[in-house]
Amino acid sequence: MTAKTQVPHDSTGARRLLITAGPTREPIDAVRYIGNRSSGRLGVELADEAARRGWAVTLLLGPTHMLPTEESVRIERFATTADLASLLERESAQCDVLVMAAAVADYRPRIGARDIAGKVRRMGEAMSLHLEPTPDLLKACSARRRPGQMFVGFALEPRENLLASARRKLATKGLDLIVANPLETMDSPTIEATLIDADGRQRTTDGRIDKARFAAWLLDRIAEHDRSLTTGAAAPGVRADPDT
Repeated sequence: MTAKTQVPHDSTGARRLLITAGPTREPIDAVRYIGNRSSGRLGVELADEAARRGWAVTLLLGPTHMLPTEESVRIERFATTADLASLLERESAQCDVLVMAAAVADYRPRIGARDIAGKVRRMGEAMSLHLEPTPDLLKACSARRRPGQMFVGFALEPRENLLASARRKLATKGLDLIVANPLETMDSPTIEATLIDADGRQRTTDGRIDKARFAAWLLDRIAEHDRSLTTGAAAPGVRADPDT
């Protein structure tokens, strides 16, 4: 069995990992919402694996039945993008590594408090929803970022646009690492992913692997990157992207 790479602890104890996972639900009225098929499985697997390695883990978890099994994982629940934004404002400054694995809505219905309190009745005619963009949570976290923090993001896109979109997001969001994974990853027990760093280097999983195995793989890569930031050396085993 291959030894797992351990992230070094700082002088205060265990390294602090903050993970967001699961979907958001943006209300249409008191009973309906706009959501997505994210199960939160990957974020939960990351939280469990990191806890087993000695991380101090906080998991910001959306509406899903998936839960970590490790008792040391601290869980905070959210439902909407606004809920998650409030949690990130409170929690992000305290972490050493932030992993943004949640499937956050890009748009939400533009409705008032009265609409949310009631139920829209069937009227037998067409109904239009006015959508507004949700806040850019990574941009807000970057504005609060302190020296020494590592930010890891995810890009979920069709295969034909996947790597190009991930590279754009990596640059525009100011991330250290980004996981590029195709649309079929959502609500699936497996994942096939490419990890790209800020210098354009990339590593790819050995085909489709289960998400528990991927969690260990990704945490190893995060540990390598953490050491490279400390020593100034390139992370071992990272190959250059031939297209860059």
